[in-house]
Amino acid sequence: MLMSFPGFTLKPLVATLQRHRMVPLYVMAMGMGTVQAAEPTDDSSATAAVVAPATTQLQKVEVTGSAIRRVDAETAVPITILRTADLEKQGVTTTAELMQRVTGNNSISNSAGSVGNATGGASFADMRGIGANKTLVLLNGRRLANNAMSGTTSQGGAVDLNMIPFAAIDRVEVLRDGASALYGTDAIGGVINFITKKSLTDGTLTLGGDNPTHSGGGGSGDMSASWGFGDMDKDRFNVMGVFNYRKQQALNANDRSFDQDYVPGRGLDNTSGTSFPANYSQGDNAANPLGPACTGANQIASNGVCRYSTRNSINLLPQTEATSFFGKASGKIADDHNVSLEYFWSRNDNTTTVAPAPLTGLSLSPSSPYYPGNGITPLPTNFALDPTQPVGVNWRETAAGDREEKDQNTSQRLLLTFDGTVGGWDYNVGAGYNQNQVYNNVIGGYASDSALISGLNSGLLNPFGAQSDAGQAYIDANTYHGNYAVSTGRVASLDGKVTREIGDWFGAGPVGLALGGEYRHENFHESVDEFAGDLSSLGVDPNSAVAGTRSITAQYGEINVPVFESLELSAAVRHDKYSDFGSTTNPKYSFRYQPFKQLVMRGAYSEGFRAPSLYELNNPTYTTFTQGNYNDPRLCTGGNLQAGGNGGRDCNQQFLNSTGGNKSLSPETARNVTAGFVYQPMRNLSMGLDFWWIKVAGQIEEFPESEVFANPELYSDRIVRAADGSIDHIVTGLANLGNLKTSGIDVSTNYRFPQTAIGQFGLDLQGTYVTRYDYQQTIGGAYTDRVGDFQGYGVAARWKHNLTGTWNFGAARASITNRFTTGYKDYDTTTNGRVPSYSLWDLSAGYTFSKTLDVDVGVKNILNHEPPFSNQNYTFQSGYDPRYTDPLGRTLFARATYHF
Repeated sequence: MLMSFPGFTLKPLVATLQRHRMVPLYVMAMGMGTVQAAEPTDDSSATAAVVAPATTQLQKVEVTGSAIRRVDAETAVPITILRTADLEKQGVTTTAELMQRVTGNNSISNSAGSVGNATGGASFADMRGIGANKTLVLLNGRRLANNAMSGTTSQGGAVDLNMIPFAAIDRVEVLRDGASALYGTDAIGGVINFITKKSLTDGTLTLGGDNPTHSGGGGSGDMSASWGFGDMDKDRFNVMGVFNYRKQQALNANDRSFDQDYVPGRGLDNTSGTSFPANYSQGDNAANPLGPACTGANQIASNGVCRYSTRNSINLLPQTEATSFFGKASGKIADDHNVSLEYFWSRNDNTTTVAPAPLTGLSLSPSSPYYPGNGITPLPTNFALDPTQPVGVNWRETAAGDREEKDQNTSQRLLLTFDGTVGGWDYNVGAGYNQNQVYNNVIGGYASDSALISGLNSGLLNPFGAQSDAGQAYIDANTYHGNYAVSTGRVASLDGKVTREIGDWFGAGPVGLALGGEYRHENFHESVDEFAGDLSSLGVDPNSAVAGTRSITAQYGEINVPVFESLELSAAVRHDKYSDFGSTTNPKYSFRYQPFKQLVMRGAYSEGFRAPSLYELNNPTYTTFTQGNYNDPRLCTGGNLQAGGNGGRDCNQQFLNSTGGNKSLSPETARNVTAGFVYQPMRNLSMGLDFWWIKVAGQIEEFPESEVFANPELYSDRIVRAADGSIDHIVTGLANLGNLKTSGIDVSTNYRFPQTAIGQFGLDLQGTYVTRYDYQQTIGGAYTDRVGDFQGYGVAARWKHNLTGTWNFGAARASITNRFTTGYKDYDTTTNGRVPSYSLWDLSAGYTFSKTLDVDVGVKNILNHEPPFSNQNYTFQSGYDPRYTDPLGRTLFARATYHF
């Protein structure tokens, strides 16, 4: 929640700002190019509420991360503010893309991750790279329902950024510090507050589109419209509504040459041992009808069998269709009392395609007409087949077609709020209802496992070649379509706060006090249709239906004490009580020191926590496939087939994985420290540094599957073998693992060049340097460093920055932006030592015609820089890492907005 109370004035700084119309100090920490104040002024260089004529009463503003409502917006905690109006001119059209402009955000969960992993197409923010479930996302200062499918992506509960109604957003305030003392659970890595437009008295219509210059798909188009009427001061009411629609075409792997799944010289082999024509085996011997050369389409020879290349079926980006509406009605009950009712609805349809389904562990009887040597399928050339015994078969079901899924993700919120002033106390009370619901559907390519096994046993189906007409008709008749899972998360809430000044204790300004409370009731339910159990490749267990509910009550308070005119001290504390695991109390202490008007120094210490999500607590144990391909450490050591091994079963395969929730989970706890300064040595130059340190204890994580295979002796209890010695499955599952320690520096510099005859130029740099990212796989275990090194499931980039140059001249404008991330050690450094740095340049230009029509055009990734090569095997896309890069290439965009 966003708390508030009457603020106070920094007298020397405000006087200077009023006299010289200087850019205020807090802009230095937030970044000028994309930073604006809560209320714009007529002068573009005056970007804060504190900049006002001397005769104007300064207005109080609310700032995310403090319970203080104050006149000067520079607080003791670091905040980045981004205005959507500025970013739209640079071609940004989604909240997920917007968050990529925050260098402290290390988002590795995006819509590309939904390919092969049903997530509803969700994208998440991940401040400091410590997990999306430890970044709190708010809309107008209040919570949203987490993505109902987020547990399946190891996020354990986070808000899907795609559900935020982008066209309704005025600005985004990003608190780059822990804030559990004010907001409760999840606010360890930071808080992201999406703030909508407060009111509208006119209308706009916007049309836009993006189109890659490469052939193939990936283009997108969008439309938004807004309208409002009523003036709160004159008419005592305002009604507004915003509608937004966006559709993006799918981008396929065969549209981009950098997506490769077989580059053995560089350690990349993401092909599958389940092939078409199928590999077959008898004892320790294996063969393929087209072996040993493996001359079939999508086939590659390896370890005596044929492997299947899936890249011709994979989406690099899914097809998405997003629709949203935001509406708000506000009114004055009395001069000092307001009421508002807001509602938003958002839907994202996400369609993905992956390769035909694999079916493994099959047996083909000698009576089948397709048995090798029976006249249709040739005998193996590399071993003597016993024609009286069946052969084992691993079959890729190409006759059923590529597997296609469609996820429909819908969010909505209804919020009623009252605010005003009574007896010197400002109050704000709200009641809300949030819901997120995800429908998972199969729409093609999913044939019944039991029917196919029966068809093989009867001799009707051919795993080694084209099907007969009867065989194809049989497969078509036994293909599933429709909904297989529904996940629903609901949050009902009631909150209230009061704030006021409580005297001038030290003669340095009024002391501010804020008190508040909150009640939330959370409910989660997931149901899975029975037919999911007949589709092993779906990776969903019909017995994994999960439900959970909890209630949370909280009380909190904050006090701000000016000790001297140059020094303020603040303290906050919050107590949360959960119905399902207990209570927690978390404090925060901060200071703000301004020794002279050009310099502000600040720092904070806080303690935080994250409660286990309902999904993490209640999800039962179920079996699915590993995300990556691995070698059996005993039967295919180092990728080399050993005695008793089978190349199509034991080498570079996805194995079964037993995973699930854990009712014994404890909350994650954290300690955060920040210290920094903002400095303005001259009128048009501002600089800022903020140092941060975070320690998380008892991380709730699924045990990394890669560690099971990398250290098989250490984790032998997690490898379960079948009677023949092959791997039956591995065991991971959620648990409180070891600690995580990370630290770094946020850098911001802004310079506005002197006004010239050809316009105003500006330069803005926002960067994050990570000095440390050490984590433990087990409690008390050794620490592993992830900075610049692919460890576990990802990497922490050493340095990221956004560098933006701007030009404004009357109604014309232009900007150029560099988005940069340093390189890192690759997943397998023995074959590919390093992934190069990634740098993109964007260019945009625009013009406003008679204050009625805004037109902006531009190019993203001007130099057409392709994603650098990586041999990671954590995603269905391969040859690069889609979690850190953009596969679209050079993309043209255009956008026009008409005001009426």
